[in-house]
Amino acid sequence: MTLPQKYDWLNSEPGPKMILEALKLYGTIETPGAGNNQTIIDWAKEVGGKVADVYKADSIPWCGLFMALVAKRAGKEPPKDPLWALNWGTFGNKTEVAMLGDVLVFIRKGGGHVGLYVGESASTYHVLGGNTSDKVTIAEIAKARCYAIRRPVYSIAQPGNVRKIVLSGSGIVSENEA
Repeated sequence: MTLPQKYDWLNSEPGPKMILEALKLYGTIETPGAGNNQTIIDWAKEVGGKVADVYKADSIPWCGLFMALVAKRAGKEPPKDPLWALNWGTFGNKTEVAMLGDVLVFIRKGGGHVGLYVGESASTYHVLGGNTSDKVTIAEIAKARCYAIRRPVYSIAQPGNVRKIVLSGSGIVSENEA
């Protein structure tokens, strides 16, 4: 699936690796009803460990699974029990200012949500994540719901394009990502 024109600039970014890996999965969609998208189920097998034992249906919230896969493919260690979105509040290093590729953790009714920062407007973060409207997409989420901002640990040096990105808001703000 092609990125919306507003986010097409992401295709030219040289990193961070977690963004590059997440973009490869853009548009993956959950199977409605009783069926399962085998691609999403296979992600759990690739992540391995307890995740593969627990994750058996795409009806189970999968934002944490998506992030665990992206982190693993980017050479990062996911947090313990990565299926629980709020556990991503321990990933990497805490930071106060969100920048490209940072992990954003949100509170939502019934739990949490996790995704990657790709920009912000005055009142929202633009978040690339899984299980947002049952697919891998970019959504605007209110800054007020942000629980944690975590920067991945970079083994050599932080990519030069890690920066704050100001975008215009669409007026459509996600209320519940499950």
